[in-house]
Amino acid sequence: MERILHTPRGELIPVASYARTSQDGRQRDGRGVTRQHRLNDRTAAQHGCIVVATYTDNACSASQGDDRRPAFEHLLADLHRGHAFTFGSLRGVVAAADDRLYRRPEDLIRFLAALTANPGRVYVDRDGLRDPYSKEGILAAATSLQEAVSEGRMRSRRLQDWHWSRAMDGLPHSGPRPFGWLEDRRTLHPVESDLMRSAIADRIAGKAVREVAREWVGRGITGTRGGRPTPQTVTQILTSPRVCGFRSNRGELMTDPVTGDPLVGVWEIIVTPAQWSAVCATFSAGSLYMHRGPLSPRLTERRSGPKYLAAGFLRCGAETAAGGECAQPMSGSRTTRSRKSPFNYVCAGGRGCGRCAISGPLVDDAIERLLFPEGETGPIRMPESIRRRWKSGEMGFEDKRRVIASVFTSVVIRRGRKGHADWDYARVVPQWKWADRVQLPQRGT
Repeated sequence: MERILHTPRGELIPVASYARTSQDGRQRDGRGVTRQHRLNDRTAAQHGCIVVATYTDNACSASQGDDRRPAFEHLLADLHRGHAFTFGSLRGVVAAADDRLYRRPEDLIRFLAALTANPGRVYVDRDGLRDPYSKEGILAAATSLQEAVSEGRMRSRRLQDWHWSRAMDGLPHSGPRPFGWLEDRRTLHPVESDLMRSAIADRIAGKAVREVAREWVGRGITGTRGGRPTPQTVTQILTSPRVCGFRSNRGELMTDPVTGDPLVGVWEIIVTPAQWSAVCATFSAGSLYMHRGPLSPRLTERRSGPKYLAAGFLRCGAETAAGGECAQPMSGSRTTRSRKSPFNYVCAGGRGCGRCAISGPLVDDAIERLLFPEGETGPIRMPESIRRRWKSGEMGFEDKRRVIASVFTSVVIRRGRKGHADWDYARVVPQWKWADRVQLPQRGT
């Protein structure tokens, strides 16, 4: 262990700080990962190290095999490469706890392989420096993995049992209030409940759900999280068993174990069970509330996902009346007005200001220019293998989005000027994930 406790000439050991949370709070302020990075800075300083690069996966689970953790993948790539772009070598990693980095054996193996790709590396946590090459270091990592797996299973089982018990008691779901009820989740919302009652009656009479959604938008109605009503969300609202008092859990209608009758909740109802059954009968099975969501049975192997490369990364940069930025997500939308721009990214009205739109191909091209600048003079330098695959067309859509997610926290779109038809790349303003990287100082300076 002594061979990794000292560096030449008393220099600090340059390490990467990794932070991850499974969920972000309602404020979406990233407070959890910020706290972890602060702890990592203190831990590094206590053990003769200094953080030269930060890697953040906010609201990303590490327990499931299909989860995406772009910052973790970027960290592994940098460790294999031996440096964090142009800011010097990486000689270790610091994390608040082992389970922030890995919760699956596959991830532990990949992390250790990347960390030990070069000699003299260290792993730092609140207990101190760990030698990842030694038998003791590997055993400690395996032990922490076993504890994390056991803890995760136990926590998941307790949570499932808690939700099931609440469902059997007829108590409402936890989380954000359901549309149509007040914050107590029992008392009807005077406006939203009337809208739902009328919409259910209209739908049974043959009205298109698309028209219902359009009317709600026209009246300025938003979801409980501020989203704009769409035909899909309206369908889920109208076909939820809650509207007639029935209780569901994990995609299944709860029934009395003795009588087999549906369990009735403790909240006020909007329509009768007969009306709920009637409105459900007007939709196909794949549209119903009970057939949607991550825990519900899928009718097809296809998964919905982004259709446009920058979807989910763009934020509206239009100025608000209060002097700030709109900052709402911008979505892709097809258009037939221009051959040069067959689709645009727009800030939708209702959720956002609705006053900012930009050519989709312009944004996609601008992002490619930022990732792969001419002469490699930009703030980052992507590996040549990624550049080649991207430029040659070998890289798929999802892989490209993972590359974008590993480099940008978001991309702000400034408003254009009327009468200027030329593409203005300055409207695309990147928010780099690596903007907080610092030069490595020497001890005593």
